[in-house]
Amino acid sequence: MGPGTRELTTRVRVKPSRSSAIQAEHGLARPLRILSVAYPFAPVTADSAGGAEQILFLLDRALVRAGHNSTVIGCDGSRVFGKLIALPPVPAVIDEKARHVAHQTARHAISQVLQSGHIDLIHMHGIDFFDYLPPPGRPVLATLHLPPAWYPKAIFHLTRPATYLHCVSANQHHACPGSDRLLPPITNGVPVEELASVRHARRSFCLVLGRVCPEKGQHLALRAAHAAGIPLLIAGSVFPYEAHRLYFDEQVRPLLDRARRWIGPIGFARKRRLIAAARCVLIPSLAPETSSLVAMEAASCGTPVIAFRAGALCDTVEHETTGFLVENALEMSQAIPRTALIDPERCRATARARFCMNSMIEAYFNRYELLAQSASGAR
Repeated sequence: MGPGTRELTTRVRVKPSRSSAIQAEHGLARPLRILSVAYPFAPVTADSAGGAEQILFLLDRALVRAGHNSTVIGCDGSRVFGKLIALPPVPAVIDEKARHVAHQTARHAISQVLQSGHIDLIHMHGIDFFDYLPPPGRPVLATLHLPPAWYPKAIFHLTRPATYLHCVSANQHHACPGSDRLLPPITNGVPVEELASVRHARRSFCLVLGRVCPEKGQHLALRAAHAAGIPLLIAGSVFPYEAHRLYFDEQVRPLLDRARRWIGPIGFARKRRLIAAARCVLIPSLAPETSSLVAMEAASCGTPVIAFRAGALCDTVEHETTGFLVENALEMSQAIPRTALIDPERCRATARARFCMNSMIEAYFNRYELLAQSASGAR
């Protein structure tokens, strides 16, 4: 256990202070200096689809607005509020060679930032953060955005001092092995009021959001829509991984028709309109979801969700209140007509109470301060 780890774990359990609100209004005598490191194959923008990129974008924006210094290392095409250190653009094919090059480039970029200026904390977001973890020095916080089993087991037994992990939900946290590096989770949040402000007449179509890949189960949503005789829109990117492209060509494309369409990636504004207009949002995930920003966004728009009982979806979707939890595509199709029973205002109220972006940001700011202070005290 690194110096101060046990004390730090206890301290971050304390309810976050109102420091971030004070910073936003009055500024601080000494702003925080945060280096955020994104997954090298996904741009960080207001329109990012990936959960890790969305959370990083919200944190970067909040840091700058609160008067802190934010530096982001991310691939070319990222658009952030702080200073961007751009890595090469996403390659046409993401294979082992591309990963090796990306990890080397990320390590070099981190080293350059640390040499050129003082950083209080490095916040890492990529599933591959372990491959470009910097040498001992500045404290590192790694947010685990994906299922714990998808990470190398070695991350839970790091020897690098002042290196900490945390999850984005209690469900994900409980799935992690015991580790003295694991801090209490910080629950994800979304810009509820930005989403709730858009009202739209309900249409007949269902909606699926997210990257198109086997674990997201878009083919099952298509089967459900066919069985129910309901139009379906699938919005999301097909990333340049061979498995993702094969999945789209072999399992998704054959089920598309004039009523059930893939519309590709969409930005935040269009996503908000589509969610607000949809009959419901389908989440047929086959992976143990760690949070589901999509379910939070749907509740914020007053739109019901029909989801599989996968990981944190069981906690995020309140059965028969904000949507329905089902076991398979047949049950999903049968639940679609029942979404008319869900009260949109109750969905929005639930989102305001549970998925507040500001609460998430305040918790992160509090953790940044504690980690930076702990490292300073240890030195």
